[in-house]
Amino acid sequence: QVQLVESGGGLAQAGGSLRLSCAASGRTSSNYAMGWFRQAQGKEREFVAAINWSGATTLYADSVKGRFTISRDNAKNMVYLQMNSLKPEDTAVYFCAKVWTAYGSVRITTSAYDYWGQGTQVTVSS
Repeated sequence: QVQLVESGGGLAQAGGSLRLSCAASGRTSSNYAMGWFRQAQGKEREFVAAINWSGATTLYADSVKGRFTISRDNAKNMVYLQMNSLKPEDTAVYFCAKVWTAYGSVRITTSAYDYWGQGTQVTVSS
């Protein structure tokens, strides 16, 4: 079992920054790729960013490329999402998730992830 807990969400102004954190506990997550997804009200959950188990490979949705940075600290079982130049359209609940298979590469589909956090709300005002 793996438990994922997100934190760091809140209210930001357009152009501002927030840093989301995802704390993993239980069975170690350091051998697994991790991802961030978001879900705006009334919309489907969508891929935001992913990072492989070592941190050497990252992948971003086009909508956040150049503004968001995913990173991880395996010694602390933490995954982060630094969000800069926020836009109102970034408003959503943000989820971190763990990929099914150990030492796998980054994934963009929700079906590739087996454990999810409860989400943290990010609201960006214009």
